[in-house]
Amino acid sequence: MKKKGLIDYRIFLPALIIIIAISVPLALYESRSLELLNGIFTTIVEVFSWGYLWFGIILVGAALYFSYSKYGDIVLGDPSEKPRLTLFEYASILIAMGLGSTIMRTGMLQWTSVANNPPAGMDAGSPESILMGNAYSMFLWGFQVFAIFVMIAPAMAYTLHVKKKPMMRMSEAARPVFGDKLTDGWAGRLLDILFLLSIMTGAAVTLGLGAPIITYNLSALLNIDVTFGLTLIVTIVWVALFSFSAYLGVEKGIKRLSTFNIYLAGAFTVFILLAGPGVFILNYFSDSIASLFTNYLSFSLNTDSVYQGAASHVQSNTVFWFAYSATWAMLHSVFAARISRGRTIREMIMTYLLAPTLLSWIATGVLGGLGVHRYLTGELPILDMVKDNRMAAIPEILATLPLGGLAIVVFIIVALIFLTTTLDSTTYTIAAYTSTLDMSKNEPPKILRILVAGIITVISLVLMRIGGLAPLEVVSGLMGLPIIFITFLMIYSAKKMMDQDRAWLTNVRDKETPLKRSKQKTKNE
Repeated sequence: MKKKGLIDYRIFLPALIIIIAISVPLALYESRSLELLNGIFTTIVEVFSWGYLWFGIILVGAALYFSYSKYGDIVLGDPSEKPRLTLFEYASILIAMGLGSTIMRTGMLQWTSVANNPPAGMDAGSPESILMGNAYSMFLWGFQVFAIFVMIAPAMAYTLHVKKKPMMRMSEAARPVFGDKLTDGWAGRLLDILFLLSIMTGAAVTLGLGAPIITYNLSALLNIDVTFGLTLIVTIVWVALFSFSAYLGVEKGIKRLSTFNIYLAGAFTVFILLAGPGVFILNYFSDSIASLFTNYLSFSLNTDSVYQGAASHVQSNTVFWFAYSATWAMLHSVFAARISRGRTIREMIMTYLLAPTLLSWIATGVLGGLGVHRYLTGELPILDMVKDNRMAAIPEILATLPLGGLAIVVFIIVALIFLTTTLDSTTYTIAAYTSTLDMSKNEPPKILRILVAGIITVISLVLMRIGGLAPLEVVSGLMGLPIIFITFLMIYSAKKMMDQDRAWLTNVRDKETPLKRSKQKTKNE
């Protein structure tokens, strides 16, 4: 492929033009476009709800198969080289990337959605519905969603670190299936444009929807109104942070922010346990875990098929959650692939399955437990508060702690850093994806990372100001359906590449592989 400049405009410009072409009419006709898109999305969910649920289950099975079969020991890179990141640093980055600031919102308030709209047979606001609410919140950040995030990664990582292909592209990973003609032609180009379209719209939506987590807490702390001006200030600070982090790269920026935030989040958790209702939270956490495992299969596969009327929150939201998670699968997998050099297939998959899950369950137990305690003691009418404004309930809950103002400040910082690490990882990945440099040897150009950050910010701010962000969120969710098929394509491609190379014999850390023993025996003879 002929390279010109630092960026491949053949895939970047079409994706950008399509985003602008979509965003303008969505902004001009926000209410009508939102109604139309929601209708399309609802129809897809109703027809294909069973498919989304089985998609999550199948990917967990695929993750376990790749991890604990002969493929698990395959090293992503030279078997003699050590990973660039320690396991703690590696896990911290995957946690920050996998969870983002969303865990701060769902951990605190997701239980209220189930308590207010419980499954059939439960009364709203009952102890059973409250307990199931926290268990369901844990389920959302469980094995299925992280399997969705990571299972494109084996193909991408093997292509980049073992095959040493210069372009970190979905199309290149699909070459064993597509063949050279399709990969270098329209099919490969379409796959790469779809990746950029999905990730750039998702990043703009994340920037737009993530800001309220900060602004509402800042508003409560400073006793000021939430305005677009406040949102603009928060966004500018946030953009400066994630642009600078992306500019520094994985080692100096993303890694340091991620590890620092894990320590800060841990200290915040200990503070809530000591200053808040620690004994109740620990008891509630234990009950939530018990309820989670008791209801895990029901959460995973329930479609409410025999019940009449509207679906419960558990059923409808699970399908939406998996559909929306699928839109982020390519980004998470490409980034995980980029930082996994020197790791084995098993280490990459199982770290992504276990580390974010563990932290999210702890966050949900502590943050959710605090809110439930304040509701049960009558201190705050949280189930009524969330009906009016969900985000405004968060600072009200935090303010009930001793040193409530400090708790809100720490919450803002943790959420801000989580948002920053999500978006700096995103801009870094997009820059690496569109760069014309050899990504098996180089970092993406710094100027390109800043350019990507600027484009995402402008799109998000314009849509926040003039409308159109909510429809774009639905468009982003709609992209989950084709990505399901791409995920299975990538899984098959990964297996095909490793089978062709017999990588379980030639690319493992064990120096005494059967092939090497055979060569050594021949040499000695």
